[in-house]
Amino acid sequence: MLAIRLQRTGRKGHAMFRVVVQDSRRTPTSGKIVAQLGTYDPHTKAVVINGEKASFYLTNGAQPSPRAAVLLKTEGVKLPDWVATLDKKSGAIRKPEKLRRNQPKEVVAPEAPTEAPAEEPAEVAVTEAEAPAEATESEV
Repeated sequence: MLAIRLQRTGRKGHAMFRVVVQDSRRTPTSGKIVAQLGTYDPHTKAVVINGEKASFYLTNGAQPSPRAAVLLKTEGVKLPDWVATLDKKSGAIRKPEKLRRNQPKEVVAPEAPTEAPAEEPAEVAVTEAEAPAEATESEV
């Protein structure tokens, strides 16, 4: 069976891909390919694919990989009905209850001016020992 897949080329850290038709029993790095359909640069998102060749191999039973099917679809190549294309992934959130938007909202009460109770002057307790001393000073 033939497979349409991406074959990595380019230097380390800067990948480029070839869109190739290859026997599905071989690995993409083996280098033995049936046909080269085009190229894909993931850094600039540039895709160049020969649509006629791609449609020829698709009608003859070549099975595209999921990423190759997306690239072929964006280039306008008509895919057969039996080719399953990936839809946009919905990112599953692991612990949604921890998200800030799912936390209960805190009710902030408007701050009313709080009036401090007026402190009453404390009555000075006059002890008996001090009272006569004051009286004697005033008498003198």
